Amino acid sequence: MNGGKKMMAKGKEMMVNGNGAFDVCQAEYWERMPGGAVACRLCPHGCTLADGQRGLCRSRVNTGGRLVSEVYGRVCALAVDPVEKKPLLHFHPGGRCLSLAAAGCNLACRWCQNHAISQAAAGDVPWRRLAPADVARLAGEAGCRMVAYTYTEPLTWLEYTRDCARACRERGLANILVTAGYVEAAPLADLLPYIDAANVDLKAFASDTYARCCRATPAPVLRTLTMMRDAGVWVEVTNLVIPGVNDSLGDIERMCRWLAREGFADSPLHFSRFFPSYRMTGVPPTPTETLVSARDIARRCGISYVYLGNVSLPGAGDTRCPRCGTVLIRRSGYSVSTASFGGRCHVCGQEIAGRFGPL
Repeated sequence: MNGGKKMMAKGKEMMVNGNGAFDVCQAEYWERMPGGAVACRLCPHGCTLADGQRGLCRSRVNTGGRLVSEVYGRVCALAVDPVEKKPLLHFHPGGRCLSLAAAGCNLACRWCQNHAISQAAAGDVPWRRLAPADVARLAGEAGCRMVAYTYTEPLTWLEYTRDCARACRERGLANILVTAGYVEAAPLADLLPYIDAANVDLKAFASDTYARCCRATPAPVLRTLTMMRDAGVWVEVTNLVIPGVNDSLGDIERMCRWLAREGFADSPLHFSRFFPSYRMTGVPPTPTETLVSARDIARRCGISYVYLGNVSLPGAGDTRCPRCGTVLIRRSGYSVSTASFGGRCHVCGQEIAGRFGPL
């Protein structure tokens, strides 16, 4: 940094420029290697970086033999969203959340709809500086009781995600993680005490699909799910069904059986319709019949709450009682009717899994 000096903030070494604003944050979860290299231990890629080299996430860089995060506090997307957009349908339905993102992602999904910021480094996109306390304050000013770390991969900017979540928790705000879940266990364990709910994007269940299309493997994502379950985080799972990529009904059945067996039978499962984007503009949209078949399979496997996203089908987003089938919450787009719902079925008394009521 030109004219920079060092300071400590929340246990991390920061670089401060002449105007007093921090520019980069010394990252956590790394170790020194011979010859000035560093090895990042944040995610399963385990990038070993020479001086000046950037990790696959594009946000963590070896600077003079230490790993820094270039995106700490650099927010490239900020909006107020309905919580249903995450999507979370059993976490305070009808609520609003302040959503934010920093640049970068450790996957390389060929269909990414947010590729302009997820496949970018900090300096490639416009951003605004927000300290963690600023995020909590802005959420309150916007009338939001929840903050969502979303749009890109918040686990690649985990230090910032965790500090923001801590600041929001101190103000009584709920924290939502929207993630692909590709992270090592130790960093995730440090973050989970501050997370209230998560939507995990489970790309596929076949290892070769993950490797071919996302530059990853499913095992760490499955571990993330079980760690969230054990930490008491409210979890919902999304599976974007893409023709010719991950739409094998056999693989979908194996995924659903794993979810039911591992304690996610009452965790909402979202099958989302694919539309051509990014590097997959030649692939057609997912047939609605495929989504309906996936929903049928999930229900047969014991998944209680199955939703279809990005599709106009009657009742696709409605919450039904898994015992008697009564519609309890009606949804049309992001419009939600919860007038007669109190967490139980008003017909048979069945308790509905989720986090309902005021925050």
